[in-house]
Amino acid sequence: MKEWLRSIPPVHELQNHERFLTLLLQSQLDHTLLTKQLKVVIDNIREAILNDNWPGGRPGTNHFIEDLFFILETKIQKQYSYTLEKVINATGTILHTNLGRARLSENAINHVIDTARNYSNLEYKLTEGERGSRHSHVEELIKDITGAEAAMVVNNNASAVYLVLRVLAANKEVIVSRGQLVEIGGSFRISSIMEESGAKLVEVGTTNKTHLYDYEKAVSSETSIIMKVHTSNFKVIGFTKSVDTDDLVGLTKRIDSVIFYEDLGSGALYDFRKHGIGEEPVVKEVIELGADVVTFSGDKLLGGPQAGIIAGKKEIIGRLKKHQLARVVRVDKMTLAALEGTLIDYALGENGVVNIPTVRDLLVSSEELDVRSQSFVTNLLQNTGKYVTKITEGKSQVGGGTMPDVELPTMVVSLKHRKLTAEQLGRKLRSEVKPAIVGRIQKDEFIIDLRTVTPEEEEDLLRALIKV
Repeated sequence: MKEWLRSIPPVHELQNHERFLTLLLQSQLDHTLLTKQLKVVIDNIREAILNDNWPGGRPGTNHFIEDLFFILETKIQKQYSYTLEKVINATGTILHTNLGRARLSENAINHVIDTARNYSNLEYKLTEGERGSRHSHVEELIKDITGAEAAMVVNNNASAVYLVLRVLAANKEVIVSRGQLVEIGGSFRISSIMEESGAKLVEVGTTNKTHLYDYEKAVSSETSIIMKVHTSNFKVIGFTKSVDTDDLVGLTKRIDSVIFYEDLGSGALYDFRKHGIGEEPVVKEVIELGADVVTFSGDKLLGGPQAGIIAGKKEIIGRLKKHQLARVVRVDKMTLAALEGTLIDYALGENGVVNIPTVRDLLVSSEELDVRSQSFVTNLLQNTGKYVTKITEGKSQVGGGTMPDVELPTMVVSLKHRKLTAEQLGRKLRSEVKPAIVGRIQKDEFIIDLRTVTPEEEEDLLRALIKV
C-alpha cells in the first residue's frame, strides 16, 4: 500500500502531461482552478487506496494515468455542466409541474432573448426621458384582454394572494367557504397564506355546501373581503352547493367597504369550454360580473412564464402597487418580456392564440395524433427491430393542478423492448441520452404520448430509442 501511494506521480509532473494540457484547453478553466480539481482527485484516489477500495490501475503505470485523467475529466464535466437541462416530455401531461409547466411561444422566447441581450426601457419612459414603471409594459395588454381597470404582476400566484390579503385585509376579516380552503402544490394552503398575511379567516358553510345566507350572516363591521377561491386542482361532486360569483358580487355591493376578491388560480384567458374542454371560467367574464380584484397564474392555462397576475379596480390595484411588499414580490425583465410576448399572442385573437404551446397542445385532436403516431412507429421499426409496438387510444392530462377532471382523448404509442423491462428502458432514456426523455410506464410498457412532443422533438426521440 505504501509503495502504491509513493508511486502516485507528483502534481507538477501531472500538470505537464498532455492530457492535463488538453483538458485545460477544452474545459476553459484557468490553470489554478484545474490544478485544484486535480489535487482533489489525487486525494480521493489516495483515500481509496488506503481503504483498499481503488478499482483502477496500479500507480506508476499508464493505466493509472488514464484512470486518473478520466476521473478528472468526468468530474470537470459534471461540476461545470448545467443541471437545468432540456427534457422531452412524452407523458402527454401538458402542464407538467416537475418538467417546468408551460412552454413559451416563439414570440415570448424571442422577446426574452432580445431583452436579455440588450439594455431595455424596463423603468424608463423613452418619450419623456424620465423614470417609468415596470408595470406599464404589460398592464395595458392585461386591461385590454380582461377588461379590468388596472393590473400588476408579481412573481407567482401565491404572492399575488398574499399581497392582496396583506394590503387589503391585515387585521380584518376575510370570509371564505370551507369548501374552498384549498391546498396548492408544495403544501401551501390558502388558510396558511391568510394567517401569514395578518388577515383573520372567517370560515362559512360546510365542506360540500355553502349558501349565500352563510356569507350574509358572517359579515360584520370587521369584514374587509369576501373571497372566492376557484377550486382548480380538485373537484367535489355529489351533494354540493356553492355560491356563484355574480351573487357574491351583488352581496358586496350592498355592503359598504367590503371587497369581493376571486382567486382564479389557473387563469384562463382563452375559453376552452367552447371546445368541450373543462369548465374553467375566463378571467374577462369574472371581471365583467363585477369582481373588485382577481388573481391568477401566468404559467398554467395562460401558457406564459411563472407569474402572479392581479387585475381589477384601479383604486385597489393602485394601493397594491404603492405597498412596500410590491417591491419584494416584483418580477424581473425576463419574466415581463416572456409575459408581454405571450399576452401579445392573445391580443392578436385566434390567429395569435394558436401560437401558444399550452393552448395548441390542449386543442390538438386525437385524429392528428393518430397520424403522427403511425408515422413515428413506421420510422422506428424501419431503423431498429428491438421494439414491439402498438398504437392505442389513451387519455392526456392537463396537469399543473388544473382541470383535474378533464381527460383529453389521445393516441399513445406503447413500446416493449425485446431485452429491457419498461423500467430499465425508462431509466436509460432519462439518464443515458441527451436530451433526456420522460414518458409513462403502464403494465410493463413504455408509453409515449406525442401530444406534448413537438415534430422537431420527434427526431430526438427517435434517435434516443434507436441508440438505446
